[in-house]
Amino acid sequence: MSAVKWGVISTADIGMKKVLPGMLKSKDIEIVAIASRKLKTAQAAAAELGIAKAYGSYEEMLADPEIEAVYNPLPNHLHVPLTLLAAKYGKHVLCEKPIAITAKEAKKLKKAPKKVMIAEAFMVRHALQWIDVKKRVDAGEIGSVRAIQVLFSYFNADPKNVRNMAGIGGGGLLDIGCYPITVSRFIFDGEPVRVTGTIERDPKFKTDRLMGGLADFGKGRHLSFTISTQAAPYQRVNILGTKGRIEVEIPFNAPPDKPNRVFVQGMEMNEGTWHSYPVSDQYMLQAEAFGRAIRAKKKPAWGVDDAIKNMKIIDAFFKSEKTRKWEKV
Repeated sequence: MSAVKWGVISTADIGMKKVLPGMLKSKDIEIVAIASRKLKTAQAAAAELGIAKAYGSYEEMLADPEIEAVYNPLPNHLHVPLTLLAAKYGKHVLCEKPIAITAKEAKKLKKAPKKVMIAEAFMVRHALQWIDVKKRVDAGEIGSVRAIQVLFSYFNADPKNVRNMAGIGGGGLLDIGCYPITVSRFIFDGEPVRVTGTIERDPKFKTDRLMGGLADFGKGRHLSFTISTQAAPYQRVNILGTKGRIEVEIPFNAPPDKPNRVFVQGMEMNEGTWHSYPVSDQYMLQAEAFGRAIRAKKKPAWGVDDAIKNMKIIDAFFKSEKTRKWEKV
């Protein structure tokens, strides 16, 4: 297919350091412009990544007729308003996760023009390791999946970092807790019926810096996870079935320069096999999939409706923090 021409809203770290370098590897993607609130910042980013155009305002870039799709990695509170603005200009939008701060806000995206495609940027659903894990689960290789266990943490105590700003959607659940929710829905191929969780907040930032969550998917299946924004960096996923288990070594920040691995174990506790996958970039694969949907004029596999479902679960966890009870989704 002909390369999809992209514009990028903002010079956020997630874009500059991970997503855009991945996208630039693809022959099916052409990043033609990047915008910032300051022209010099946009020009510096464009020079660093070899992007032809730099704009000193988002609106100016969105008015560029050459651009077909936009990547939106702005802070969480700007995801919906800028996605809607891009859609108003007729641009398809790949928006960083979480797509909104609440499900109510996410529902505003339903007002976007029907011809515009909007998707939430959960790259894990396009990663080779996760596609293979899903195939193994669906084929019954580890029997019926009963439990998914996730641990995901990093340390960030910078008061200037958007992740530590409660008023604009900072905090652990929105930043990384959304990943256990997404991969469990992906693997179980279903939605939780109720959730409960414990949250400990930073006394200064007021953000959730430590959380333990439990999601009941019904039929004897559940997700349990711990996430933290102020703990030793670590991430792991274990999927436990009636005939074995699968462990995903680096489930979320999978390196793009070496093979990713998963461990598959049968019923013998001390036996199993590591499986490696060809070197790939999950951010490239994600953008390519969105581009194919644009060219085929077919809605992406995971669009706004899916993103709203994810946000409803996050809302229920936050409600559980206050009620200290199970909350229906």
